[in-house]
Amino acid sequence: MNNTRFATIIHILTILAKYPDQWMSSEWIAESININPVIVRKELAVLHKKGWVQSKKGKEGGTMLQVSSCEISMADIFNAVKNSNVLGKKNTCTNTKCPIGKEINTELEKLFNQTDEIVVNHLKNKSLKNFIEQFK
Repeated sequence: MNNTRFATIIHILTILAKYPDQWMSSEWIAESININPVIVRKELAVLHKKGWVQSKKGKEGGTMLQVSSCEISMADIFNAVKNSNVLGKKNTCTNTKCPIGKEINTELEKLFNQTDEIVVNHLKNKSLKNFIEQFK
């Protein structure tokens, strides 16, 4: 996962958790992250599907956290945005006539899965609440 989606979603959730009684606009959140509001809305759609946020349309609208920050683990967030293994992707066009080329993807798959498992196991013991407590 060589992108900023994990960091962006954590930033969004941290804002929502720090201001639990306020409807936060995608524009305000985007300004904090210094990104386009369209990207924030795209990630909010992911959070809606997970049931973590609720939104209200209109001038007084915005988004709020719908669940307690204690209920969301960093592993949950990681899995919500994961689109590839931590170590990347395999080479799909290896030479099957080569003794390494014909076997390497099988072994890489094992390594990639083990590494992802280590990351998820590390993150599952850390809640969003633990993370946001750093911000006074």
